[in-house]
Amino acid sequence: MSRTVALLAYSGCQLLDVSGPWQVFASANDLSGCELYRLHLAADTPGSVATNGGLALQADIAWRDLATLGPVDTLLIAGGRGVTEQCQRPELLDGLCERSRQVSRLGSICTGAFLLAAAGLLDGRQATTHWRHCARLACDYPAIQVIPDALYVESTGRFTSAGVTAGIDLALSLLEADHGSDLAGQVARELVLFLRRPGGQSQFSEVLASQHRANGALRLLLDRIHADPAAPHRLETLADSIGVTPRHLSRLFRQQLDTTPGTYLTRLRLEQARLALLASERPPPLERLARDWQLGGAEQLRRLFQRHYGISPTVYYQRFGSGGRVSSPSP
Repeated sequence: MSRTVALLAYSGCQLLDVSGPWQVFASANDLSGCELYRLHLAADTPGSVATNGGLALQADIAWRDLATLGPVDTLLIAGGRGVTEQCQRPELLDGLCERSRQVSRLGSICTGAFLLAAAGLLDGRQATTHWRHCARLACDYPAIQVIPDALYVESTGRFTSAGVTAGIDLALSLLEADHGSDLAGQVARELVLFLRRPGGQSQFSEVLASQHRANGALRLLLDRIHADPAAPHRLETLADSIGVTPRHLSRLFRQQLDTTPGTYLTRLRLEQARLALLASERPPPLERLARDWQLGGAEQLRRLFQRHYGISPTVYYQRFGSGGRVSSPSP
């Protein structure tokens, strides 16, 4: 039986939030030799939709007219920098609420979760979004239990995914639920993807990803620092380990990472403290957490959390801690 899948786009949406899931379902059609999915791109009106990368998409239906397609199995909402404006549109939020009663699966990609949240469609449920925006989603919508490290989350009929390419992970999971792991695996191989990507969003944080921006001796040094962030790294010792002066090492950090060695190390240790906090069965004493990761005392740790994540460690644990965490679902 063919399923109708619609993706909602708008001016300033993220191109990959649309094209990634779309290609998963389109490839399933190609590889199966039949129309397993009828695909539609919805927008305010049919026609051109400018994405935030400048490339235009072509919508074939207005979102107000989705009911004319008959039963819609899956409706996915794209994210992107244009989502903030969309969240201020009562007619769209009301339309999503109405559509939610008419579709079997309602979901979002990346910051598209904010549209569902603004419509009240994630209240009382678990959800995720791009790692950079998880804290804001939790702060703005306290009725949602945000799962910051998941690539995608299913919660009583609502599907949310992390940033950009995680929409592909979500689409593969929906395909696998519909037609089994054999076809989903074929699609994943065709698109050169993991069927189930290892790890969660934390592996894509800015600090950890900065390893890939460094090169030469600095890259090797970062590998050693990341292997043991809590070690007593001193500027002179680090410089000596790669045969440069402390001044030259500071210059390398500025040139390649746009930061200083001290700031980089603090951010890395704070990131590890955050992950340790997430993984704790019970909230650890802040003094101990700060000591374990060489971040001074409890008060300094509180200030760092507030500065970088916008909330205190205690509130962060209450919203994101292991007591309510789930891993990405296995269909």
